[in-house]
Amino acid sequence: MATFFDDIKLKFKQGDLLVKLIFINVLVFLVLNIIGVVFKLFHIGNFDVVDYLAVPSQPSLLLLRPWTLFTYMFVHYEILHILFNMLILYWFGRLFVSHFSERQLVGMYILGGLSGAVVYVAAFNFIPYYVNLHSVLLGASASVMAIVFGIAFYRPNLRASIFFVGSIKILYIALVMFAIDFISLDDMSNPGGHVAHIGGAIAGYLFALGMQKGKDISEWVNRILDVFVNLFSSLSSGRRKSKLKVTYSRREQDYEYNQRKHKQEADLDKILDKIKQSGYDSLSSEEKKRLFDASKK
Repeated sequence: MATFFDDIKLKFKQGDLLVKLIFINVLVFLVLNIIGVVFKLFHIGNFDVVDYLAVPSQPSLLLLRPWTLFTYMFVHYEILHILFNMLILYWFGRLFVSHFSERQLVGMYILGGLSGAVVYVAAFNFIPYYVNLHSVLLGASASVMAIVFGIAFYRPNLRASIFFVGSIKILYIALVMFAIDFISLDDMSNPGGHVAHIGGAIAGYLFALGMQKGKDISEWVNRILDVFVNLFSSLSSGRRKSKLKVTYSRREQDYEYNQRKHKQEADLDKILDKIKQSGYDSLSSEEKKRLFDASKK
């Protein structure tokens, strides 16, 4: 048994941030379900820990549990729910980190979750159909939708292979997912989930739009996370503290490199589009130089 847990810890440490996100979701799922089973077996009151981790639709209750805006995006209570979310997160997360940094992946996961929660609470307090309903929101779906839409709208021509369908643009997959959520907004079995998915999709779309202009809307999330990382490192003892600082510095450099790389790709795409529409002679001397430099890499 000790060897099993040692292997799990090793895989967690060696895994990238995408793997770590999946590990955290699975761990929370297992812990909550074990607690639930124990409480039922021993008739331990009506206390449900999920109530203190999921986002409530009532603003008055949310004010008493503000941490739920963050915790809910790591909480699942049904096996199919977490299985579907983690599979989509893995597939599209891999595509996402092939164009952006792991730091941005985490930033969009959290930003998408926050966006989904805000849209959910707003809908349940201002849209007449939902006003008289009281529910809680949980799951990583909004976060996953943000990542799906982020990469799908940034690189709409990327393709993925789907069973029984074949190769298809990921943009179409994202749009189908959005359409399913939109037409399911009146589904009483999951009234808040579909609303939150749309909130996450909006965040992902805005991220892609911003990145095409060289602006990262998830950066403020990562700056806040950096504060907590630095706080944790300052509370750690000497060697551990130094190690965290070195790791943090390296990620900053990786992030800057990815930003430059994506801007260069966007500029090159614009030049190629201009050639397609008006021919090579329509390029300025600066654009010709950029195209020549890119051809040598």
